[in-house]
Amino acid sequence: MTIPTIQLLDELKAMTQKHLEIVTELQSLPDADLQHRPHAQSWNTLECIEHLNRYAAFYHPEIEKRINQSNTNPAAAFKSGWLGNYFAKSMLPREQLNKMKTFRSMNPVHEHLTRLVLDRFKDNLLQLLELLDKAAGINLGKVKTAISISPLIKLKLGDTFRVVIYHNERHLQQAMKAAGNLLSYLK
Repeated sequence: MTIPTIQLLDELKAMTQKHLEIVTELQSLPDADLQHRPHAQSWNTLECIEHLNRYAAFYHPEIEKRINQSNTNPAAAFKSGWLGNYFAKSMLPREQLNKMKTFRSMNPVHEHLTRLVLDRFKDNLLQLLELLDKAAGINLGKVKTAISISPLIKLKLGDTFRVVIYHNERHLQQAMKAAGNLLSYLK
């Protein structure tokens, strides 16, 4: 996949802005909806969001560190790597989602969570928007980041942003379904 860098960043920012709107709508739901569990072992809305917070705790500092260390100039276009493109596409929600096993440390199932996880996620989204703005000044293809499953695997920064934001999209849709409320987002 090759895309103009500005277009990629604009699309990712637009998705993240939409995610902020969804979290605001989730914050308006009663606690019972946020704690509703569709099935015994499935995540409720707060668990979906906490899962995203845990990934943000890894990816945001990694992205920020790599941006701050970079002395590259922005490129007109971003060309995705084959592995990064594969990971990013696998995160995109589909009608029939492919189930993915999550690491124990990233699995918040049956933890006592409060709606404060929504506030934290909102802060994470705002930080992500700042990182996207900072990234406009560097080369998204030359700067590489580690990924959560192995520090030995590196992805191009543009692919890392896609993975993180598509992962947010996937679990926000799951969170809305868990609440029994698709909100205005899916209407």
